[in-house]
Amino acid sequence: MFTRLSLRLRIFLFFAFLAAGAAVIAGAALWFGWSRAEPGLPLGPFVTALIAFAFMNTGLLVAIWLLFDENVAKPIDRLAASLRLRAHSGVDLTLDPETAKYLGDLAPAARAVATTLESGVLDVAAQVADETERLKSETERLTALLTEIPVATLLANRRNEIVLYDGQAAALLGRIGCARLKAPLTDYFVKDALDAAIAALREAEAEVETTLTAVNDTDSYDVTLKPLGAGDYMLVFRSEAVALAPEEQRPLVYDFSLLDAAATPEIDATPIRDLCFVAFDTETTGLSPETDDVIQLGAVRVLKGRIVAGEILDSYVDPDRPIPPASTRVHGISDADVAGAPDFGTICQEFHHFAGGAVLVAHNAPFDLAFLKREEAATGLRWAHPVLDTVLLSAVVFGVTEQHSLDALCERLAIKIASERRHTALGDAEATAEALVRLIPLLEGKGLVTFADVVAETRRHGRLLQDMNPTAAPTDSGPPAS
Repeated sequence: MFTRLSLRLRIFLFFAFLAAGAAVIAGAALWFGWSRAEPGLPLGPFVTALIAFAFMNTGLLVAIWLLFDENVAKPIDRLAASLRLRAHSGVDLTLDPETAKYLGDLAPAARAVATTLESGVLDVAAQVADETERLKSETERLTALLTEIPVATLLANRRNEIVLYDGQAAALLGRIGCARLKAPLTDYFVKDALDAAIAALREAEAEVETTLTAVNDTDSYDVTLKPLGAGDYMLVFRSEAVALAPEEQRPLVYDFSLLDAAATPEIDATPIRDLCFVAFDTETTGLSPETDDVIQLGAVRVLKGRIVAGEILDSYVDPDRPIPPASTRVHGISDADVAGAPDFGTICQEFHHFAGGAVLVAHNAPFDLAFLKREEAATGLRWAHPVLDTVLLSAVVFGVTEQHSLDALCERLAIKIASERRHTALGDAEATAEALVRLIPLLEGKGLVTFADVVAETRRHGRLLQDMNPTAAPTDSGPPAS
């Protein structure tokens, strides 16, 4: 139990035990002297001496502890954070020499080790960069090829989750919901017909042609299912030629690791690296979730520890009320920007689909979630998603005494936010997503591997922010409330 406490708390307890121990020893010594004194000697002076000693001794130890905490414990924590950042995220967080001057040779020695290791890492990084460039070139060719094919195509794994989709498929799925990796096909198409086609495909081990109906009951699609082995298959939409204008072109979106992944365990036991996250942010008319309204919502999906290119949600929201000038001065959004935009209920429906099966992530999540939960009755949606807050994750990794604003966290993690994107919903959501990606290896480095590990640790910092997870974290967001 004692080893799980932070270094600074352990040092504080050490000095507290010293103060208590010294008081006990002094009391025992004074009692021994009084018991050996002449009979009838009053006890009062001895008690007064003990109290005076206890106060002076405690004051002295508190002063020494404060000096030790400021000049030794805090620099050690910062040095540990710097080494973790370098080891797990490749971020060089330089420790101020003046701050570490009382650590002796520890800081220079740690720096020397990090520099030596970095030289080897750079060689590997150069090789990885070359291979990455080759793969990027191949992906661009494949994207161009699929873009020229006048049909929508997507790849699904044996659990009927989307593994790959092209620009045409993204546009087609966008008529039903938001295209996203790892989404079950039943989020888009009526289950009975889909299950029948998949069963026929696996029985015949040959192409199957069928018609799928969208879950919104407005469209039907003629598709061909092509088996790829091991239960994986491709869907080609035969009658759907989706023409995309140059400005509408989307990258080929895929993650082939989804082909080999095992069935997802209960969320508490799932490694955080394997989870799907949706980092989001809102801009509002003010700071009160009870009386103000959302005017912009942005969201980014994170899968397998990386931001999924192309999977974003970015929309203005019409609050049906004037935006206060004081708020406009912060985020730059005016009444003209939101004129004609969807209402918040419509955006909630779209965002709920976009965040299906994901863990919601926000910086100061209770604020943003309050607006969503306020709309539950009006929209019939239930926001029961598991939640992580980057404020609490920052406290877990860097300690509660550091600054945990989004700007401070991004600076610490070497994340650059363009000034024109700060205080925009999508810009802040992208910064939050990037912070999450860089925090995941740091959390793993501290032994926090599963979702349950991380939530349990964030709850130790409840004095900073309210934890938004129920006692038993749900495995998904659940069906809409009726």
